[in-house]
Amino acid sequence: MRSVSNRTRVGLLAAFTAFSALLSTGSATAATQLNGDWAPFDRCPVDAPAMLAADGLNTIATCIASSSATGTITLGKTKVSTGHTDLQLGVIQRPGGAASLVAPPEGALTADPAEIPGGLIGLMCPSGIPVVSAICRQLTDNNLNRVTATIEPAGAPRDFNMSAAFSTGEPILTIPVRIHLKNPFLGDKCYIGTTSNPVLLKPQNTTAPSLSLQRFSADGTPNDDEGEMGRYTFDGADQGDAAFAVPGASGCGAGLLDWAVNLKTGLPSAAGKNSVTLDATTTYFGSPYDPAGLAPDEGRKLSEFWHSAKR
Repeated sequence: MRSVSNRTRVGLLAAFTAFSALLSTGSATAATQLNGDWAPFDRCPVDAPAMLAADGLNTIATCIASSSATGTITLGKTKVSTGHTDLQLGVIQRPGGAASLVAPPEGALTADPAEIPGGLIGLMCPSGIPVVSAICRQLTDNNLNRVTATIEPAGAPRDFNMSAAFSTGEPILTIPVRIHLKNPFLGDKCYIGTTSNPVLLKPQNTTAPSLSLQRFSADGTPNDDEGEMGRYTFDGADQGDAAFAVPGASGCGAGLLDWAVNLKTGLPSAAGKNSVTLDATTTYFGSPYDPAGLAPDEGRKLSEFWHSAKR
């Protein structure tokens, strides 16, 4: 893998390792199963036109996959544990470090929905307001009480800082998100943050990952000497952000319950009173071992290799 420097590759990967959990579009869906070292890239958009057009010299098509089993997010007075998360993207790399992103058709990020501790009782009850108290009295059914939170994109990531990807303590990029709260009483349009007033996460590395390199054949079989593909593995990095502000809720119970959610959770919440962490991420970065050797068809060969690894 020679056409783009290793330092550029490492920086690009580190930038998009950060906080994959915080861009979830919903529960993970079934994906294609791939053989061997291809396995983490089961949603890489290798057939997207921009990926197929990469020539291996001026543009190099690559795959990124990042996952974490655990993490936490604190919004105002509410702390939620996150479950398994998965980020996958196609990346078009260019000399000098410039890059563009290509999302899979179903979205770049998936995650297990997180449950709000205590459910609706913990979110709004007890209350001295009659309409809310009436709801609280009905919450003997766990299905009615259960509240899930899913973090969704609320705009395009921006403010990418390549140098921060090699260090700790500096924001790598800005990620606009909103949190979707779901419960029968709250309805399906209850959000913390909106596309016009999102939560702006600026993730940074809090610990450095360990790095290893795998080389493998087109079909995913390990092949240290002659493999057509290469994969960087970044393991064990934690990320965090404790400087973002959180706006109030909207659309909860057709807007009638916004104030109740805000009052109990302490929203809106000023910058510095909220935090998010993602524990021990494992991130993979895969591309042809010698992109220039596949010119001018590097992108098409990447797609061919990916499909050959299907189980």
